[in-house]
Amino acid sequence: MSFATKKDEESGLSTYYNNKTTVIQEARVFNESPISPRKCRALLTRIVYLLYVGETFNTQEATTLFFGTTKLFQHKDSALRQMVYLAIKELALTAEDVIMVTASIMKDMQPNSEVIYRPNAIRALARIIDPSMAQGVERFFKAAIVDKNPSISSAALVSAYHLFPDAKDVVKRWVNEAQEAVNAKSSSSFFGSGSSGSGYLGWGSSSSGANTGYQPIPSTSYITQYHSLGLLYLIRQQDRMAVTKMIQQLGGGKSGAGTTLKNPMALCMLIRYAAKVMEEDPNVQRQMLDLLEGWLRHKSDMVNLEAARVICEMKNVTPTQLTRSIAVLQLFLSSPKSTLKFAATRTLAALAVTHPSSVAACNIDLENLISDPNRSVATYAITTLLKTGNEASVDRLMKQISGFMSEISDEFKVIIVDAIRSLCLKFPAKHESMLAFLSGVLRDEGGYDFKRAVVEAMFDMIKFIADCKEQALSHLCEFIEDCEFTKLSVRILHLLGVEGPKAPNPTKYIRFIYNRVVLENATVRAAAVSSLAKFGLNNIDAKLGKSINVLLNRCLDDVDDEVRDRAALYLKVYEEPPLIQPYIKEESIYSLSALESKLVSYISDPDSLDEPFDASDIPKISREQASKDAARPSTLETIGVPSSSKAATPPPPSAAETQSNYAQQLSEVPELASYGPVLNSSSTPSPLTESETEYQVSVVKHIFKEHVVFQFNVSNTIPDTVLEQVSVIMQPQADSGLTEDFIIPIPTLTSATSPGVVYVSFTRDTPEEYVQASFQCILKFVSKELDPSTGEPEEEGYEDEYQLEDTELAAGDYIIPSYVTFASEWDRMRSGVSLTETFSLPAMESLKAACNSVIEILNMQPLGGTEEPQAPTVHTLQLSGLVGGGGGKVLVRCRMTYSKAQGVTLEVGVRAEQQAAADLVIAAIGG
Repeated sequence: MSFATKKDEESGLSTYYNNKTTVIQEARVFNESPISPRKCRALLTRIVYLLYVGETFNTQEATTLFFGTTKLFQHKDSALRQMVYLAIKELALTAEDVIMVTASIMKDMQPNSEVIYRPNAIRALARIIDPSMAQGVERFFKAAIVDKNPSISSAALVSAYHLFPDAKDVVKRWVNEAQEAVNAKSSSSFFGSGSSGSGYLGWGSSSSGANTGYQPIPSTSYITQYHSLGLLYLIRQQDRMAVTKMIQQLGGGKSGAGTTLKNPMALCMLIRYAAKVMEEDPNVQRQMLDLLEGWLRHKSDMVNLEAARVICEMKNVTPTQLTRSIAVLQLFLSSPKSTLKFAATRTLAALAVTHPSSVAACNIDLENLISDPNRSVATYAITTLLKTGNEASVDRLMKQISGFMSEISDEFKVIIVDAIRSLCLKFPAKHESMLAFLSGVLRDEGGYDFKRAVVEAMFDMIKFIADCKEQALSHLCEFIEDCEFTKLSVRILHLLGVEGPKAPNPTKYIRFIYNRVVLENATVRAAAVSSLAKFGLNNIDAKLGKSINVLLNRCLDDVDDEVRDRAALYLKVYEEPPLIQPYIKEESIYSLSALESKLVSYISDPDSLDEPFDASDIPKISREQASKDAARPSTLETIGVPSSSKAATPPPPSAAETQSNYAQQLSEVPELASYGPVLNSSSTPSPLTESETEYQVSVVKHIFKEHVVFQFNVSNTIPDTVLEQVSVIMQPQADSGLTEDFIIPIPTLTSATSPGVVYVSFTRDTPEEYVQASFQCILKFVSKELDPSTGEPEEEGYEDEYQLEDTELAAGDYIIPSYVTFASEWDRMRSGVSLTETFSLPAMESLKAACNSVIEILNMQPLGGTEEPQAPTVHTLQLSGLVGGGGGKVLVRCRMTYSKAQGVTLEVGVRAEQQAAADLVIAAIGG
């Protein structure tokens, strides 16, 4: 297709020539007699081009063009016919009644038609037919898959791949043909080969060379194997055993020499399947590793590289297992091909994060690549060296990096900066040269991502390397003087407010901060006001406090209300010093997920709007925990690692997010609508069966003001069995103080619909008491077999039951972990309820075990790192929590001693706002 020149574009010719209206008008060339192949080809090209660049035809226009195009089926011009199929495929998505051309397409799929038409016809047919028609064309596709002509076979395999989502059952029956295609021998891979008469059901023979006019040329790509392997995996992907068997059959044994796969892409695909199997089933790792090591010696670089990469990304890989793959990658480092060098350095950069000593063997080769003309290769070489090098090589590497920072894109600059950030923490003594480098690049031109990476590297240096704090803060102050990114200015001002008052000479930062109030936009001005106030209110110097009070008074005249409000707030704190603790020095904040959930519940309940919003039950978290939750997903250890082929695992939801999800789920159950808001839910489901059993059940407990709801997550792992009327029968202990209300069963449960949820509701006889009870649980259901031919369950089934482990309603189910500043809160609550008890725990083997046990029983927040005993014989554990349903705040101080003879002796001190909450804690530990 010839594109219009720039001159044509300027004159508007291209716009007119490729205008949708013009194309539709010119479609009359399809009706001319005789047909002009050249004109029709040009018009079809323009139609496809318009669709390619995003132009849309409405249904009527698409249908008109579609059926105009089909009139060209009778023409003998092969290039025109190929263009017709291309246009038909694209227009079929929008046009109506496209199924009418099936007969014309089927005519070109016959074995006696010309070879050049058959692949196009197969691809077009797959796009046009309805899923219900797949069975009718099954014999054509089966014949085409095993055809001796690779272009026909590949077209059929790729079309089957696209048909699979809508016609699974039909395509699954083609597995034998796909297997035959993947095992194809070289002698049968000809383009336009002569007919043999031995094809599948008489359909597999291609047209003869005499009919086609094409000479038989041997195919050396074996691309059919790649396509057929993809289809085989698609069919078998739910059956891990079948996939494992397929990999072993096609793998070619330990050396890999016996494989029937000749196509490198097919082998790379097989290697990726092997990696997936290893990840899902560690038991086959040894067998798969033998295959992977065999592929390291394959003649194709692509296969060697893929095998080496998979071995390097294996979970818990040992240095011994890495030896061969690193040797292969080291050879690629000296290859003349840039692609191989890039791939090898990229893989080694990722591996250096976890196995720097293993990668260090390649350091000499990597140093030679620093001067490589391909800057991408040089970047990865340097980042790898930064991770594997020693302290002595840091200065030399920093000089080499400075030389080419201006020559690479921002994306690679970020990788370099992040690698230096990790190196700072590894070798703190070298912080001066690295800080000088970072401050230098901070002044260079660059986008937001690059500047953010540099700023965050400096943040980490301030946090973890005390010696460089003052110098780093000075560099950041200079940066905000000329910073074009509001977000970065705000973050730096916040850091100055936190770290500046602790510096030896805090007054030198005031000028930089106040300049922002004068010169910047409203967002930055508001951040600067908050930062200034922290200098004035941290009692550094009375004279400084007065000066900042004057500056804040000036901010009351600001044009932006946010700036004025912040200034007014901090001036009020000046007048009332007791407000400094909650507004300036408070170390905890509300959990945002829990606060959101509580607000949504408050707003959605009309009856609650008459009373003010109560925030006393909302758990708090430390500022450090909040910053972790808001942080980017990558950790310091994985910075600069190229993304792997696997999807990144999302971080697990926090406890508050889990609570919010449960509240949303319960609100959708009509029977529970009258119970009011859920006070607390279990943070994690408790398993009531072994993970290998045929029926898997776990329980989550939800506490309401007057009810307790047990949520049983039930999974059926047997694929050919359906369970109906699934329920859980709970038998509480005598005098439990709970009365069963109802059970909401699962009507039908199959392996595909698992897990299902059974709800069992109990009423708390005395809601003001915190009932603790044990329950026997039995899973009851009606089991029915599935008919393999129809997939429907049989009419007759049998009742069955399955004994589950006992579950308990314990103290931890009523308590929500919540962060506080323990010392000040403990003193504040000394006038409230206070209890002290001593317990002996002879079975405990260490203080750590005792800490874990107490935290698990009470489900409270450990504070100040006290969950990790620092001494082996004496320790104090500090815990905080909220008791749901108005029980208020509760603090626990556990003083413990350990001796081999007596085990752990525990003195538990409890301070609470309610007597019932204190009794609950003592009863839980005593029980």
